[in-house]
Amino acid sequence: SSKMSGVENAFHKFAIYGDTSASGNDMTGKNFSKMCKECGVMDGKAVTSTDIDIVFNKVKTKGARTINFAEFQQAMKELCCKRFQGKSPEEALQAVYSLIEGKEPGSVGTTKATKVGGVKRLTDTSKYTGSHKERFDESGKGKGLAGRQDLAENSGYVGAYKGAGTYD
Repeated sequence: SSKMSGVENAFHKFAIYGDTSASGNDMTGKNFSKMCKECGVMDGKAVTSTDIDIVFNKVKTKGARTINFAEFQQAMKELCCKRFQGKSPEEALQAVYSLIEGKEPGSVGTTKATKVGGVKRLTDTSKYTGSHKERFDESGKGKGLAGRQDLAENSGYVGAYKGAGTYD
């Protein structure tokens, strides 16, 4: 049962991934396929993303959008024989569980800010001119509101009016 708790932990971690309101008891199809991808259950040959989706929809309750841990175990029973062909169902299931246990969702594909080619020139504040130049200090840090706010004078005249204060 220690193997089970490792798998159950992984299930909970993937179930709450990307959803702050999730309880961790139910897993969406998106997180289920993420889990299968990252843990190596889906290898792209024997088990493809289509297989993952089909199995997910097969084990979930009709009309539901998520699966619980029991349904998840059922899904793994379906997938393990595809993934480890030639092993007995029990061996295959253990092999799949050993792939999953102790894993947690990685943010492998998270986007990094790029500074390649044209982007580097566009984001180099030392090359800015005109009104843009005033919005950054020498180190390239933005001045925030102070750098872009034209303070309004409530004198009753239109901005930049030359003869302000000459009317009797």
